[in-house]
Amino acid sequence: MTTPERDAPSAPPESVDARDLAGVADGFERLWTPHRIAYIRAERPTSDPGDGCPFCVAPTRADGDGLIVHRGEWCYVVMNLFPYNPGHILVCPYRHVSLYVDLTDEETREFTALTKAGLVALQSSSQPAGFNIGMNQGEIAGAGVAAHLHQHIVPRWGGDANFLPIIARTKAVPMLIEDVRRQLIEAWPT
Repeated sequence: MTTPERDAPSAPPESVDARDLAGVADGFERLWTPHRIAYIRAERPTSDPGDGCPFCVAPTRADGDGLIVHRGEWCYVVMNLFPYNPGHILVCPYRHVSLYVDLTDEETREFTALTKAGLVALQSSSQPAGFNIGMNQGEIAGAGVAAHLHQHIVPRWGGDANFLPIIARTKAVPMLIEDVRRQLIEAWPT
C-alpha cells in the first residue's frame, strides 16, 4: 500500500545551518584529506624485503617511477612520498637493513657522502635557511618503515611551519614532488 506522501516527488532539501546539526562547535576548521586514508590503512613492511618494502621496491623501478634522485653503488637518494617540506629526501642503502650499525664500511661512507651531496643539491636548488637531518630507528622511535634504514633530509625556511601539522596533522606542500625532484637532479653535484 502506498501513501500520497511517500509517492510525491520530494522537494529539494532546505539549506541548513551546520551550527544547527548535532555536535558541539569547537572553533576548528576542517581540512578534509580523504586521499591520505590509503597511507593510514597501509600495512607497514616487515623485516622481509619480499613483503613490499618501499625502499627495496623503489630502486627496481625507473628513476621517475621510483622518485629516485641519485643512485650510488651502495646507497641511493629518493624523494619522500609524504614530505614535510618541498625537497624532503631520503638516503637509503640498497641492502635491506634496519639499523645504522648494520651498514658495511662502504655503505656507511656512501651513505654519508650522499647525505652531504643532498645538502649541496638542496642548497643550490632551493636556498633553504636550514635543514633537519636524522633517522628514526625502530617503530617506537617514529620510523614509518622501521625495517629498512633511511635518513631524512628536510630543508627548512623561516615561516614554513604553521598550525596545520600541529593541530590538524596535515602538511601543506607548495610544490609538486616531480618539480622538486627535477630541480634536485639538475643541482646534484658531480
